[in-house]
Amino acid sequence: MFVYEKKLQYPVKVTHPNPKLASIIISQYGGPDGELGASLRYLSQRYSMPCDVARGLLTDVGTEELGHLEMIGTLVYQLTRNLTDEQIRTAGFDAYFVDHTTGVYPTAASGFPWSAASMAVKGDTIADLTEDLAAEQKARATYDNILRFSDDPDVTDVIRFLREREVVHFQRFGEVIEKVKEQLDRKNIYLYNPSFDRGTPRS
Repeated sequence: MFVYEKKLQYPVKVTHPNPKLASIIISQYGGPDGELGASLRYLSQRYSMPCDVARGLLTDVGTEELGHLEMIGTLVYQLTRNLTDEQIRTAGFDAYFVDHTTGVYPTAASGFPWSAASMAVKGDTIADLTEDLAAEQKARATYDNILRFSDDPDVTDVIRFLREREVVHFQRFGEVIEKVKEQLDRKNIYLYNPSFDRGTPRS
């Protein structure tokens, strides 16, 4: 299904090491709203989608998020390669270094390793697509926070690109959820259809 092109979706060329910045950016590799969770969420949700348009979008976006994971991993690697012991100590990168050296490990900026508990797959069409809208906004907000601390133009350029893609994904999910609602209404299986609520006690 996947065709792998051996280049990044957007070029990453960092010239100056900055382990402090890397320890923040890594949250988008393995943090609760990062690219690893996003890719697995969408590629898992697609199986239970009843509509081709939603299933196709989840496949496309999930695949793109894998590319974004690769970009974040490249950023972290380039920011931490060839560090001196002094740079590691002064940047507060020593705790990470002791456990992982400069390997790229899926963890949040807070130090908590990635967990599947941070991704939602409900198997309910509207619940999953609504979760996806929120997920894209949370990822966008995380990139906003990273931009506040980035003083490297090479890094900022890449983060701005990734942030822009989160906005586009949010827009695409917004469009597809309306199409899905229309299809589900026509088939009378939309879970919020009034016919499902008949006889339900009201407070």
